[in-house]
Amino acid sequence: MRIREVGVHAACFLGVAVAVFVSTPAVALPAPDEPGSSTTSTPFTTPNTDDCAQRTQPPAPIDSSEVPAPGEPTPSPLPVPAPAIGGERMRDCGVVLPHGAPAPPAEISATAWMVSDLDTGRVLAAKDPHGRYRPASTIKVALAIVALRTLDLDTVVIGTQADADVDGTRVGIGPGGRYTNRQLMQALIMCSGNDAAHAIATQLGGEKATVAKMNELAKSLRALDTRAATPSGLDGPGMSTSAYDLSVLFREAMNIPLFAELIHTEQVDFPGFPADPAIPGDTDHPGFPIGNDNQLLYNYPGAIGGKTGFTDDARQTFVAAAERDGHRLVVTLLKADVRPIRPWEQAARLLDYGFGLDADARVGKLPESGSEAVQPTVPLASPPPRADGSPVEIDRPTHEAARAVTVLGGIVVVVALLVAARRAFRRRP
Repeated sequence: MRIREVGVHAACFLGVAVAVFVSTPAVALPAPDEPGSSTTSTPFTTPNTDDCAQRTQPPAPIDSSEVPAPGEPTPSPLPVPAPAIGGERMRDCGVVLPHGAPAPPAEISATAWMVSDLDTGRVLAAKDPHGRYRPASTIKVALAIVALRTLDLDTVVIGTQADADVDGTRVGIGPGGRYTNRQLMQALIMCSGNDAAHAIATQLGGEKATVAKMNELAKSLRALDTRAATPSGLDGPGMSTSAYDLSVLFREAMNIPLFAELIHTEQVDFPGFPADPAIPGDTDHPGFPIGNDNQLLYNYPGAIGGKTGFTDDARQTFVAAAERDGHRLVVTLLKADVRPIRPWEQAARLLDYGFGLDADARVGKLPESGSEAVQPTVPLASPPPRADGSPVEIDRPTHEAARAVTVLGGIVVVVALLVAARRAFRRRP
C-alpha cells in the first residue's frame, strides 16, 4: 500500500517537473508527502477552542500574504449570523457531541473539524464548527462548482506562460498546450494545480471576477463564514471559511456528477505542450500521468474522495467523504498539522468515529441542498460549439516568451530551482 501511495505522489510531481523548463525560477516543487511536518519534540495536545478566538476571523497571519495591494482596502471581518446557521449547538466553539456519545479520537491536531451526513445533512459531531480559518486549496471546491456549472467541458484552451508562471503547486501546463476544460478540471481537482485554476479563472473573467462568483456561490449556499480571496486558495486579504461551510460547499459540489467522478479518479493522462521556438534546442514536451493527491482515497475502505490543502498560514486543510453500510459521511479539517498522524489519517479516525455513532446522532444540520442552496447567477463564459460540433478554441495570448537557455544554463536553472523550492514551497496551498 505504501508503494502505491508514493507512486501517486510521483505522478503529480512529474507534472510539476515538466513546468520547470518553461517557467521562471520562482517554482514551488511539491514534496512527496504532505508539507508542514514538524520536527519539534513538543508534546502533542489537541488545540483548545473554548475561548471562541476565531469567531469573527482567522488567526493572525505569519507572513505578508494577506497584505492588501497598494490602494486596496483591508477587508472587514464577515458578520457573524445570529442565530447560528445549522442550529443552536453550532454556536459552540469547543467540541460538540451528541448526548451520551463517546469522546472523539485523541490524535486530532485539526483546530476545527466536523463530521456530517452527505445525504441527509445531519451534523454528527464537530469542533468549533463556525470558527473562521483559512481554506488553502480546499476553496478550489467552490471554484470547481462555479466552473462546472459555467464552462463548456469540451472547449479547448491554449496554455499560456502566465498559466505556467503562477505561484504554488502546478500540474504542468505549458505555453501552446491544448487542454479541454475537462482536463483542466482533472488537474484542478485531482492534483490541485494552481496553473489549472489560473486557466479556468481566465475564462471566467479573470481572478477578481472569479473570486466574486465564488463568494456569490458561498452566500447563496448560506456559507456565510466563507470569503475567497484567490481562485486557487493561496492566502489573500480576507480569506476565510469554517468547518461547517466547507462541509456545505463539498456537499453542493457532490450534486455535480463530474465532480464526484474526478475526486474518485486515481490517475489520468495529461497533455504535453509544444517546443518553444525561443529556446534553442527545445523539443516537444510529451504528455504525462497525473495522480490524485488525496491519500484517503487509496488507504481508507469506502473512500469516495476529497480535496487537500496547505499554506503556511492555513496549515493543513482537508475535506473528504466515505461510504459504509449505505451511509455516506463528510469530514472536514482546518488548521491541522502533520502530527501526531497525517491529516488523511486524522480524517480516517473521525470517519470511523462518525460511522460508529448511533443512527440518529445529531448536533446540527446543513442547509438543504437545492432549496436554500441556489446556483450562482453567472453567465456562460465559453462560446457555443461550432456548427460542425468541433471544439471551440480560446487562444489566450502568451504574456511573455520563455528565455533562451543553453545546456549549461539549463543545468544552472534546475539547481537554482531546487534551492528556491524550499522558499517558494511555503506558499503552496
